Amino acid sequence: MIMEHIHKFTYFICMVSAMGGLLFGYDWVVIGGAKPFYELFFGIETSPAMQGVAMSTALVGCLIGAMVAGALADRYGRKPLLITAAVLFTVSAVATGCFNDFTLFNVARFVGGIGIGVASALSPMYIAEISPSDMRGRLVSLNQMTIVIGILGAQVVNWLLADEVPATFTNSDILDSWNGQRGWRWMFWAEAVPAALFLILAFFIPESPRWQALNGRETSALKTLTRVGGEEYAKAELSNIRATALANDTETKGGLRALFSRRFAAVLTLGIIVAVFQQWCGTNVIFNYAQEIFAAAGYSVGDVLFNIVITGVANVIFTVVALYVVDRWGRRSLMLFGAGGLGIIYLTLGACYYAGVTGFFMVVLVVAAIACYAMTLGPVTWVLLSEIFPNRVRGVAMATCTFALWTGCTTLTYSFPTLNATLGSSGTFWVYAVICALGFTFFYLRLPETKGKSLEELETNLFEK
Repeated sequence: MIMEHIHKFTYFICMVSAMGGLLFGYDWVVIGGAKPFYELFFGIETSPAMQGVAMSTALVGCLIGAMVAGALADRYGRKPLLITAAVLFTVSAVATGCFNDFTLFNVARFVGGIGIGVASALSPMYIAEISPSDMRGRLVSLNQMTIVIGILGAQVVNWLLADEVPATFTNSDILDSWNGQRGWRWMFWAEAVPAALFLILAFFIPESPRWQALNGRETSALKTLTRVGGEEYAKAELSNIRATALANDTETKGGLRALFSRRFAAVLTLGIIVAVFQQWCGTNVIFNYAQEIFAAAGYSVGDVLFNIVITGVANVIFTVVALYVVDRWGRRSLMLFGAGGLGIIYLTLGACYYAGVTGFFMVVLVVAAIACYAMTLGPVTWVLLSEIFPNRVRGVAMATCTFALWTGCTTLTYSFPTLNATLGSSGTFWVYAVICALGFTFFYLRLPETKGKSLEELETNLFEK
């Protein structure tokens, strides 16, 4: 009965933290559904430059949020930054739908982007620091689960809110319609509901016990650890935290200077490569450019929308699968499976595009790619990044790697149209296949297994000379 209560508490605080991932996923995708309508409202439908600004302001905010999150979290704690992210999401959701001025619209999107950057760095890190080692993989994977639920939620909300646009409608008709005047606003406002809930619940979760212990608050740390795993677990974990802190006393100041020292060079390189590869493996272009990918496979616009829903559902289902296998199969095995599996799928996709294959088989291959990514590289990347770094520099390390991940996302997103125009769909997916092969080789040679080990055990094993 006691253990059941402990597990309920652990799941509660991890689910609250993972709401940052849900808002991350929703905010990232919702603008795609609103795009046809706000572009007409703001009069930018004929300006590619302004359209690019509207789509990228949140991404710039992501980079800045990720860049500052780690240092602030190491200094002030994880919980205040999670609350800050919730505030930013709430303000952005309300303001984006309210503004009639294009500049203010982008300011609101930028604010939301900062929230995404902060949440994407801190949510998995907080969960890792508070989770027992035998549950850490699936608990951190909850963050990816909520991200894909947020993505699917945004797709569903956009579909439910938007009135059907008759084929005879002109741009002027659409602008004067409910979609053009109010509908796109409600797509953003809908985010305010989970954002406000996240803000309220964030006040009821404890501070990270590892941050507390390393900042002279051992009594509070012991209390939190006891609620997570019981008295014996709490004493053992606190002892391990003390031991690693003493063993690395020369690094106790943490920060970027310590992170970029020779001591952490190898693991920082590993973290950055893992983060960037999650994006450069190419799967996210299927979400960002689904219309182009399915159109090249012979589908009409109406069929494309249905196929997008299929990919969203597959994303959710196989992320659930990841929750059950990440602590059984291990992180290294899943990363190898993901890189190798995607490489094979992309080779096949490229060959099919080259041969002019169209129809249902192409949808099967795309869904297979989404499924492979959703149960491997998508969630496992966040698990690895949250656990491979030492306690003292984990915040700034997660921020650095998350910054690298968003930089990878930016370059992937902007390079796809050029690659697609230059090499065609076949050549583009062959490029991604080569990247996957390189990633597989790197993981096989350099990626350690981390499942079943405490964060302090990993710190000792990875950094002990």
